[in-house]
Amino acid sequence: MRRFWLIFLLTLSVAVLAGLGGAWYVLWKPNVRYSAFGPAYLYIRTGADYGSVLDSLRKYELLHDEVNFDRVARWQNYPARVQPGRYLLRPGLGNRALVEMLSRGEQDTVAFTLDAFKYKPQLARQVARQLETDSMSLRRLLQDNADLQRRYQLDTTTVLTIFLPGPYRLLWNTTARQFLDSAAATHRRFWTPERRRRADSLQLSPTEVHVLASIVQRETAQKTDKPLIAGAYLNRLRRGMRLQADPTLLWAIGNFGVKRVLNKDKLVDSPYNTYKHKGLPPGPITSANRQTLDAVLKPARHDYVFFCARPDGSGFSDFAATYAEHRQNARRYQQRLDSLGIKR
Repeated sequence: MRRFWLIFLLTLSVAVLAGLGGAWYVLWKPNVRYSAFGPAYLYIRTGADYGSVLDSLRKYELLHDEVNFDRVARWQNYPARVQPGRYLLRPGLGNRALVEMLSRGEQDTVAFTLDAFKYKPQLARQVARQLETDSMSLRRLLQDNADLQRRYQLDTTTVLTIFLPGPYRLLWNTTARQFLDSAAATHRRFWTPERRRRADSLQLSPTEVHVLASIVQRETAQKTDKPLIAGAYLNRLRRGMRLQADPTLLWAIGNFGVKRVLNKDKLVDSPYNTYKHKGLPPGPITSANRQTLDAVLKPARHDYVFFCARPDGSGFSDFAATYAEHRQNARRYQQRLDSLGIKR
C-alpha cells in the first residue's frame, strides 16, 4: 500500500509539474519575435475585428506561436474587446501579458514633429503620415467655417494660426477632431498672460501676431534679424504705410521659389497683396514657430521702415530709415542677382 501511494504521489507530482509547464508555455513563455530593425508595432485600425488583428500578427510575423496566442485570446474573451491603436510589442512578452495589454487598450503614443507649412493640404498630409486619420477628414474640418467659429472662434483662414510647429505626442488613433483640439490646447498654453500683455501693448490680437510672425518667418531664418524685421513692419503699421511684404506676394501667386519679385507680381489681385492693401493680410502665409512669435512680441525698437537682403548671401538684411538709403541697399542686392544671372 505504501508503495502504491508513493507511485501515486510521484505520478501526481509529474502531472502537476507537466501542467504547470504547459501553462507556462501557453501563458507566459516569450512569444513576441525580436526584430533587428527596431521596435515592433501592431497597428489596429478603428473598427477592426479580431480576425484583422490575427491577420496583422501573421502578415508581419510578429509572433513565434500564433496558435497559443489565439487560444489565450479566446480564453480571455479578447475577440469581444478589440481596441484600436498602435501597440508596442516588446520582445519577451508572453501571450497573457500581450492579450491583457491589447484588451486594456494600453497603446504607445506617437511622437512626431510638425514642420512649418504654408497651405492646408501640406498640414493634412503631415498629420495623415503620423496618425490613423486621413488627410481628407482634416481638410473637411478646416473648411467648415461655422464649426471653426463656434469651436475655436476662428475662420477657415485664421484657423491656421493655432498650429505651432514643433513636437507633438498623440495616440495613433487620434481623430481629425481630436488633433485640432490638441493643437488648440497647445496654442492656448503658448499664449500665457505675459504674452497676451505684450500683444496688447502692440495693439495686436494673438491672431494678428501670428499673421505678422508668419511674414517675418518667411523674410529671414536669422534669429537676430527677426526682432529687427518685426520692428520695421510694426513701424510701417503705426505710420499707416503698406507692408509691401514680398513673401505675401509669393503666397498670393503660389510660388515661394521666386528669388526676384517683379513689378507684374505686385499687380496680382489678392487680399494677400500687401503692395495694394494696407494692414495685415487676412491670414498667415506659413505656420510661425515660437521663436518668431516671440520676436514679434519683443520687437527691436528703432526707426527703420525699410530692409533688404544683403548681397553677400548671408541671410541677413540691411536696414534703412529713409527711402533713399533703402534704394541704395536694394540696388546693391539687385546687382548681385544680376551678376548671378538670376532673373526670377
